[in-house]
Amino acid sequence: MNPDRCFGGSLLVLIGMFTNVLGAFIGINIGTDVSSMPSASEVVSIIKTHRITHVRLYDADSHMLKALADSGIEVTVGVTNEEVLGIGESASAAAAWVNKNVASYVPSTNITAIAVGSEVLTSIPHAAPILVTAMNNLHKALVASNLNFQVKVSSPQPLDIIPEPFPPCTAAFNSSPNSTVYQLLQFLNNTNSYFMLNAYPYYGYTNGNGIFPIDYALFKPLPSVKQIVDPNTLFHYNSMFDVMVDATYYSMDALNFSGIPIVVTETGWPWQGGPNEPDATVENAGTFINYLIRRVSNDSGPPSRPNIPINTYIYELFNEDKRPGPVSEKNWGVLYTNGTAVFPLSFSGSSQIMGNATTVFCVAKDDASEGKLQDGLNWACGQGQANCSVIQSGQPCYLPNNTKNHASYAYNDYYQRMHTVGATCDFGGTATITSNDPSYRSCIFTGSSNSSAREGLLPPGAFGPVSPLGESMKLLVSKVRYVISAACLLIILL
Repeated sequence: MNPDRCFGGSLLVLIGMFTNVLGAFIGINIGTDVSSMPSASEVVSIIKTHRITHVRLYDADSHMLKALADSGIEVTVGVTNEEVLGIGESASAAAAWVNKNVASYVPSTNITAIAVGSEVLTSIPHAAPILVTAMNNLHKALVASNLNFQVKVSSPQPLDIIPEPFPPCTAAFNSSPNSTVYQLLQFLNNTNSYFMLNAYPYYGYTNGNGIFPIDYALFKPLPSVKQIVDPNTLFHYNSMFDVMVDATYYSMDALNFSGIPIVVTETGWPWQGGPNEPDATVENAGTFINYLIRRVSNDSGPPSRPNIPINTYIYELFNEDKRPGPVSEKNWGVLYTNGTAVFPLSFSGSSQIMGNATTVFCVAKDDASEGKLQDGLNWACGQGQANCSVIQSGQPCYLPNNTKNHASYAYNDYYQRMHTVGATCDFGGTATITSNDPSYRSCIFTGSSNSSAREGLLPPGAFGPVSPLGESMKLLVSKVRYVISAACLLIILL
């Protein structure tokens, strides 16, 4: 074991001290193998409604690129696997591609990256020898168009190119110094780009023969006796996702590339599967995605790179029902094509109100304890007289069958009926106001105008369990201090 590998990464830690100021983002992949695909303008409208700030296209569809104009949404466009060979063989083809699919849309459409192919090294290995040449040709075309600083070039690769990702500290690419992986890393390093990683804990779990518990794949907290520890570094890994990211960092270290950040270009969890896919459920998918958003939004990296945020794109926006393969392959979408969520979902990573929303909801906090949520749910359905019939078995809001989901519906029903006469959204500190519509499938949450959301204006305890006002004020002061500190740091850096 090389100690420098297991305790290195100081360059990326230094970089992270600055990139962390901006925070991490959650984006979304938009596949098009959908039988009833909405129009491009409808898709963009859905994206805006859910406050999604980054999208990845698998091609460079002109309708989508036009619809995304003036939205401010950051866009990664894709070179399809079928196009890689032609662009790798011809610099003029690369220049024509950039002129047609990038230069003609910026700056109105905020294109910031080109993803060259999709898992080329494993899906079309015959094109692997020419992959980096294609990337170089595209980069040179961007330089010629004076777009190389705005638009980065990379290529999404699967975790499969790392044969043994655990323990992360000893992980290594299945490659040699003259391999395509080495050339790819050289290109990324020379152009200040980033490594695009497709990381799927779902497959890590289902193909793992029971080595790791499912809670580990779903980001759920593990008891101390079950926590996963790298025996070499003694780093504790709270999720399989973090192991996958760190294994990739250590694999780059093994080839002496320690300054290339990672962006996870695909991760997700299917919410429906066939008879032999018992773990593809709505509840598991909802748990994974919401914990993922919370994980990424805390702006930290994996144990070896704690200051490097893990920018991540969820796979995917809609179900691609036309895709071949098992049932699960068609059911990764987090939204239906009408824009409603498959399961309760908030892309912001926070349930607090954002922007100038006009409709608000009262929902359970993500970090509320199970016991306190149960107390709040019991009160809402009992003394609070909320309509809890729809969270009973067989009813529209029963699934996902967990306390947080049921409490959110009960809290909101009580709040919407009673806030105009002084009721608060608190429930012992387990509830919060949000402008993100928690409705999903046929489970519809009633919303109200935020102009009448009068939290805390009447004496606490008048309607529902309430926590001291001081806690809310402490949170507000803390946020203000954070913003001021960040602003001061930016001024110093400038």
